[in-house]
Amino acid sequence: MQSAKLAQLLLRKAKQDEYVMNRLLEDQSAPDEAIGFHAQQAVEKMTKAVLAHRGIACRRTHQLGELVALLQDSGISYPPELSEAVALTPFAVEFRYDLFPVPDDAAQPFDRQWAKRCIERIGDWASSALEEKE
Repeated sequence: MQSAKLAQLLLRKAKQDEYVMNRLLEDQSAPDEAIGFHAQQAVEKMTKAVLAHRGIACRRTHQLGELVALLQDSGISYPPELSEAVALTPFAVEFRYDLFPVPDDAAQPFDRQWAKRCIERIGDWASSALEEKE
């Protein structure tokens, strides 16, 4: 698939994950694992969209840190929220099939609003990046 078409497809799919995440945020009974999964998927697809737009191939991975490293190696700037969003990586697989860690006194609960802010900022960055000439 042509890189521009792939980039647009990935961004469109990322927006679908963002939509689902936002709908789940409205429901206090929605599990954190489901919200985190769609947040992670949105970040992954947004990042891959920017890489595809620049013609940079990446392997199939859910490792957000690996994708950030590709951006760095390619000299592509990105918002600080993307570095923070690497914390969403376990939601891609681990928390979908293993038990989500139950917060104890030392652990912080999953911050849904933080995830929303990250996705919005990363989405703005990805949309802007795809508007740039290749």
